[in-house]
This record gives sequence, structure tokens and C-alpha cells, in this order.
Amino acid sequence: MKRSLSSRLAEAGIDPAATADPHAAFLALVEAEDVPPTLDDRLAVQALWLDTTRNELPDADRLRAVEDFFGMRWEGFEILGENRNDPVIVVDYDPAWPDRFRNWRQRLEDALGEAAIRIEHVGSTAVPGLAAKPIIDVQVCVADVADEARYVPAIEQTGVALRSRDTEHRYFRPAPGRPRDVQIHVCEVGSDWERDHLAFRDVLRSDPVTRDAYAALKRELARRFPNDRLAYTEGKGEFIADVLDRSSNTE
Repeated sequence: MKRSLSSRLAEAGIDPAATADPHAAFLALVEAEDVPPTLDDRLAVQALWLDTTRNELPDADRLRAVEDFFGMRWEGFEILGENRNDPVIVVDYDPAWPDRFRNWRQRLEDALGEAAIRIEHVGSTAVPGLAAKPIIDVQVCVADVADEARYVPAIEQTGVALRSRDTEHRYFRPAPGRPRDVQIHVCEVGSDWERDHLAFRDVLRSDPVTRDAYAALKRELARRFPNDRLAYTEGKGEFIADVLDRSSNTE
């Protein structure tokens, strides 16, 4: 049986009444348990400190927890704009997804010109037969991800907005009021970010067993976190890391 957060904190010697900063308490818990940090725990700690539930966390407190957590993982991470948290809906594979990607690739090619070195269909909608959220993931590779003037205005002209950045990656999604049907990821050509996303996609395309296991995990996470996209995404991390590790060991 999964232990409650309160029990885990008590076993680690962490007293909520004596610790004003929830992030400091979270870091102490991670160190005491000697396990990888999870966004699920970070949000749970934030909720406990406010005497509320994760689903009822005020937007400002949720945003703080998310930035604290991903700031540990990605150097320079920051969220831009509103904290949009759409429902998590996983559907069966749609044969129309490749055409939707091709339409977006053409729009981006027209907008970016030579600034786009490579534009790829990544994520689950790029894998035939794989259940997915009906959102097309597009990966754009540029020469220098820090040179935002070279590509951000052009990408935003296609109807999406820059929503987060870190030292390796920029993330765009539709502006408020538009359907969330695409996500655009910008990284540097030849980077670990580019390589890992293409490698994971290619394993799923070539290995039906791994593809089906991933689909089952995604459906379970969508059931557990129907209103928490970040927790859904974070829940896939261990599976993805394991697949990439096995893939690199076979090269």
C-alpha cells in the first residue's frame, strides 16, 4: 500500500509546522528517501502546505511548484504566459494525423525559411497504431536555440505562442482561444534533445510490443490524471528513459 505523504514526511523527520518553504521540504524528502524526484510529490507537498488538494491548488501555487520542479531538471526553465491545463484525453490512432503534420510542416517551412534546418513529426501521433492525445508534436531544429529572434516571431505567426523555455528547448502551443491541436518544440540540430525524441519515436515505430506497452501506460495515466497534463507527462518519464537506455545499449 502506498504510504501517505504525511507518513513519509514524518519518517523523514520533516515537520510541516516548522518548515515554511514547501520546496525546501520537498528537497529534504527527496534526499531522505534517496529516490528520483517526481512532479506528483512536488505538487502534493505544495497542496499539503496549503491544506488543500492537488486539484484545488490555486494557479499561482501550482505554477510555482511546476517551475520549482522542472527548474531542477532543465537549466533556465521558465513558464511564459497563462497556466493552461487542458483535460488529458487519449484516443485511438487516427490515420489523418500524418496529413495534419504535413500541413503544419508546410506552414512552418513557409514561415521559417532557412532558419529551420529540420522539421520532424515526433511524439505519439507520429507512430502508426499508437493511441495518443490528438495533438500533433512537431520538432523544429535550428542552428542556435538561444537566437530566438531568428525563429520565435516566425513560428508565432502560424498561430501558436511561446509558452516555456530552457537552455535546450523552446515550447509553443496554440494561443488562448485556439484549439490545442499542435505542439511545436524547437531544439538545436545535433542536440541530445533532438536525438532522444527521434530515437524514442523510431523504437516505437519498429517495436509493436514496446508501442503497445506505452499505449497501456498512457491510458492508465490519463485515467489517473484526467485534469493534470504535467503529471500525465511526468508519469511517462521512467518508461521513456528505460526505452532510450535500452536503445543506446543496442547501437
